[in-house]
Amino acid sequence: MAPPGPAGAHPTSAEPLSRSVFRKFLLTLCSLLTSLYVFYCLAERCQTLSGPVVGRSGSGEEAGTPGRGVLAGGPGELAAWPAAARRKRLLQVRPRPRRRPPSQRDDREEAAGEEEPPGLAGSLGGSGAGSSVAETPPGTLALLLDEGSKQLPQAIIIGVKKGGTRALLEFLRVHPDVRAVGAEPHFFDRSYDKGLAWYRDLMPRTLEGQITMEKTPSYFVTREAPARISAMSKDTKLLVVVRDPVTRAVSDYTQTLSKRPDIPSFESLAFRNRSAGLVDRSWSAIQIGLYAEHLERWLRHFPARQMLFVSGERLVRDPAGELGRVQDFLGLKRIISDKHFYFNQTKGFPCLKKAEGSGRPHCLGKTKGRPHPEIDAQVLRQLRDFYRPFNRKFYQMTGHDFGWDG
Repeated sequence: MAPPGPAGAHPTSAEPLSRSVFRKFLLTLCSLLTSLYVFYCLAERCQTLSGPVVGRSGSGEEAGTPGRGVLAGGPGELAAWPAAARRKRLLQVRPRPRRRPPSQRDDREEAAGEEEPPGLAGSLGGSGAGSSVAETPPGTLALLLDEGSKQLPQAIIIGVKKGGTRALLEFLRVHPDVRAVGAEPHFFDRSYDKGLAWYRDLMPRTLEGQITMEKTPSYFVTREAPARISAMSKDTKLLVVVRDPVTRAVSDYTQTLSKRPDIPSFESLAFRNRSAGLVDRSWSAIQIGLYAEHLERWLRHFPARQMLFVSGERLVRDPAGELGRVQDFLGLKRIISDKHFYFNQTKGFPCLKKAEGSGRPHCLGKTKGRPHPEIDAQVLRQLRDFYRPFNRKFYQMTGHDFGWDG
């Protein structure tokens, strides 16, 4: 028998057992800490573990020093933020691109760069589904907490292609009470057979008091769209961005030319008989600009008070002023103002100082700003003569002279 060890000494057989228990404790503790760290990362608190949610003003700017996340100083500072901004912050903690079916991705790629704002070689707008600006889906934290719900849109930008619809949508998304799907759904013209449940599922989550929106410029010229949208909801508010139809047609042609350099000249497509001045109304670039004819179909299903016609030209010259009209029409508090815009000398049009979900200045798309081909001045005069009676009728129907015939 082995002699006993010194008094008070532990048996040697117990030492490995103690180390094993200690190692298990350390592993459990590390796992717990890792889980907590991952949760805080998902909640966008990796760098702010010791404070509350990073503050963001209703304008989309970070509270405190511009360009940096700043911890809220306490209840007083939290109370200073607009309530809608705090709600939106929860919904948009960390935007992530949503995986879409191949058919929708194809639509978005095909239409990318399609819209542009007026007067600037198509630099700002977008009929392109998502264009150069990706859709901002619900934030990770909102999904974890199951906050908000998906609603059918209460407002839709229905047109027009090459009018500046992408610019309008992106400017509106700065507002904390506007939630919009970035990619064009094309539900009421291409995917109506998929049903309203499919359409609703495309929409972002919203909280009470927020507006769900989408834009698909081709709706304005789709014959079935007015009845279909009315069947969804007769209270839907409709926005139409309109632009000088001659400039719009040239911009439309410019986009097609960038994709298919071998297409015929603008003049040959615009006229059936150039010498006789006979314009080819069947060409889509010409047909879209017959605003009065398209509007007649919409007025059979919606009263004029539910439609707002946004000047594409003014959207470039005075974006804050035109956005003021839009916010009033949608029943929103006037939050988007001059402080949200700056004029980009290089691109030649206004850009956002800070886009939604970002602390950096933002201008839309490198494809926005293609130079227009040189068109014979006589061709442009003939087209203005062609559009003049349609424009005047449109002015009467809307009660606004857009000044395209000067």
